[in-house]
Amino acid sequence: MTAAQVEIEVLSSLAQIAPGDWDACACPEATGGGRPDDPFTTHRFLKALEDSGSVGPGTGWHPQYLVARQGGAVIAVAPLYAKTHSQGEYVFDHNWAHAYERAGGRYYPKLQIAVPFTPATGRRFLVRPGAEDTGMAALVQGVVKLAAQNRISSVHVTFCTGAEAGAGVAMGLMHRVTQQFHWENHGYADFDGFLESLSSRKRKNIRKERATAQGFGGTITAYAGDAIRAEHWDAFWRFYQDTGARKWGTPYLTRAFFDRAHETLRGDMLLVLAERDGRAVAGALNFIGRSRLYGRYWGCIEDHPCLHFELCYYQAIDHAIARGLDTVEAGAQGAHKLARGYLPVATHSLHWIADPGLRAAVGQFLRAERDAVEEEIEVLTDYGPFRKTVTEET
Repeated sequence: MTAAQVEIEVLSSLAQIAPGDWDACACPEATGGGRPDDPFTTHRFLKALEDSGSVGPGTGWHPQYLVARQGGAVIAVAPLYAKTHSQGEYVFDHNWAHAYERAGGRYYPKLQIAVPFTPATGRRFLVRPGAEDTGMAALVQGVVKLAAQNRISSVHVTFCTGAEAGAGVAMGLMHRVTQQFHWENHGYADFDGFLESLSSRKRKNIRKERATAQGFGGTITAYAGDAIRAEHWDAFWRFYQDTGARKWGTPYLTRAFFDRAHETLRGDMLLVLAERDGRAVAGALNFIGRSRLYGRYWGCIEDHPCLHFELCYYQAIDHAIARGLDTVEAGAQGAHKLARGYLPVATHSLHWIADPGLRAAVGQFLRAERDAVEEEIEVLTDYGPFRKTVTEET
């Protein structure tokens, strides 16, 4: 089979494709009711963003989902958006846009293959098993052709897998490397087992932080699946609004997203709430994958020392160990995570730029950036909180 035999279709809504056809490409490992590797490219997650108005008119994220068909059958899909800004991406290209526009070019709209507002690594070229090479080639060629035909400046694929990055480079795309902080489960029996792998000073500090947080005057409870109640979202929406207003000015997700998520995604979520005097005062929302826990949102209406660390980082570790998960991805940025057992790892994105001059300049920048990121990861890892013997063995 070759990419030339494949027909590419662009959809403006996921209502135009059956959930089963999309998920057969996005999460074939979940066929028969299993858990997907991650929930973020599933039909139910992306449709919740769309149905809630978190993407679509007025948001700067305009769905242009790619569908590749061969012989009438869907063999590959991609969550593609036409974007009129660079917000909600976490692999930022503002400087590229400013430089190009100062030179007289038009950077926006651009095309973005991504999960909106979600800096979590996962497959972005979603291909049905057995059609891997054909499907990815068709999607890459399709999106580049779409950009060229419509005189769009660029294509970006953010938080793809390392394997996709390698394949994309072989197809002529540019590779960007950034970093996040992830916690890895080395077979710990419990949180104390994890603490034993740390240096004495770091171990004492974490125990002190946990005791301080848990002494805030209330209780900390984790809710998952059907234990999450609709009223929990009223509380969490207040937290999310506060965090969104401080970080982004306007929260990315609408209130309706959380109602939609309660209907279709609560089996994918772990909601940790700090409750005092009969009401929730802080919370952290996680998503559950097959082998990973993804920390996504945090907020509070009362400030209590160390409560952020407890709800976002330590509770996530607790639940990853209890569920036998391999990794906690704690979201974008945050070198403060290093002292709490989260080590730096490389994350990947791919880029295509139409203008030869901008392409050359960006390519030069990416080469220098990759070297700097790789060096920083090495240095930060060496400064990690683990006992040196443990670090060397693992």
